Amino acid sequence: MPSYILDAIWALVYKKCMKNCGKGVYLRPMSSDIKGLWNLTVGDGTSIPKGSTIYCTDAPCTIGKKVIFGPKPTIITGDHRIDVIGKHLIDVTVEEKFIDGVNNFDQPVVIEDGCWIGANVTILKGVTIGRGSIIAAGAVVTKSCEPYSIIGGVPAKLIKMRFSPEQIAEHESLLAQHSRK
Repeated sequence: MPSYILDAIWALVYKKCMKNCGKGVYLRPMSSDIKGLWNLTVGDGTSIPKGSTIYCTDAPCTIGKKVIFGPKPTIITGDHRIDVIGKHLIDVTVEEKFIDGVNNFDQPVVIEDGCWIGANVTILKGVTIGRGSIIAAGAVVTKSCEPYSIIGGVPAKLIKMRFSPEQIAEHESLLAQHSRK
């Protein structure tokens, strides 16, 4: 059976298992590695390509509306605790990630509406990608960015803003008008 038919069938199952899945979401689960569906939210009209790696640990991953990804994105909401003496990293339990009742090793990832995430981008725990931002191919994103940023590099840094403050106001006004129609 062709892979796109299997993807269509399994996409229905994956979407039902997600915390929340919007309308018109494109997903290729048979050629992707997606873990923790119960902690994954994807907004309307978002396209998640084949070759995607999304690991939702005890922290959620929220992907907004109309987000597009280049090939092979990686999103990881967790991290390993590396300071436990007498244990291999793989043997540290989820419970041991809590220090004083707080899990600092698993943190949410949020990609706001209208972003473009380039090819082979890695987004790590605790990051919020502001609405309308562009992440350059190959970037490793370890810190949050403001709306309408263009960021890139390893680690990713601000390259420039997409619009001036006046242009942002006009852009958002036009988007709001279109959404009311």
